[in-house]
Amino acid sequence: MAQTIAGPEIERLIQLLARLPGLGPRSARRAALHLIGRREQLLGPLADALAVARERITVCSACGNVDTSDPCTICRDPSRDPAIIVVVEGVSDLWALERAGAIRAGYHVLGGVLSPLDGVRPEHLSLDSLVARAGRPETKELILALSATVDGQTTAHYVTELVRHLPVTVTRLAHGVPIGGELDYLDEGTLTAALRQRTPF
Repeated sequence: MAQTIAGPEIERLIQLLARLPGLGPRSARRAALHLIGRREQLLGPLADALAVARERITVCSACGNVDTSDPCTICRDPSRDPAIIVVVEGVSDLWALERAGAIRAGYHVLGGVLSPLDGVRPEHLSLDSLVARAGRPETKELILALSATVDGQTTAHYVTELVRHLPVTVTRLAHGVPIGGELDYLDEGTLTAALRQRTPF
């Protein structure tokens, strides 16, 4: 049995850090020691920021984004096209699309993708509210910006079936060769998708 070296407060900090994505027990210990070693510069401000986040950050009841207001800043933005809803798996995907600045539309965060192996079923995702939004007169297109995994594509097909009765166009992101990508470094699935979705030049 491993011996406990640090006090219970430090152990709890390590355990909580280890729950974060990408941080295992070793990385969590290093992060905890770094924070403790820089208490004034990092630990205090981090604790304050977490307290403020817990108090003020909320989930948008319209789209599922996280913000300090409900509805969120994106949903309240009058410059966005109300006819288009971009459907994403999680908030990180929404943020990635916003950083790209490629479209000025609304979003809908599903909160995951269907995954029978992981026990994620339709009732675990925000599908009912998506269908309700897709049925509004102003909505003309749903862009399914879901991952190119089996679960992502299964979810895309499921969403398409859910809204088939509505007068809304369903599109999805193209999959293929990334800008700056060299063919020799791409996997077979990406090359196959690129060939199938080729466009006139």
